[in-house]
Amino acid sequence: MTQVAPGGGTTVQDHVALAEIDLCGDLIIAASAAEDRLSLASIDEVLRVAEERETLGSF
Repeated sequence: MTQVAPGGGTTVQDHVALAEIDLCGDLIIAASAAEDRLSLASIDEVLRVAEERETLGSF
């Protein structure tokens, strides 16, 4: 017997996955706007790596 998930109001959100999708979108936009390949520093800037390091370093 096939079971179907109940309809309406059963949305599950994975906040980590949504954040990763958002970052991928930011990278795609940056890459499409760039004249050449993105440097590692540019990728870090788009992904806000320095901000994350500062946040993690404050613990």
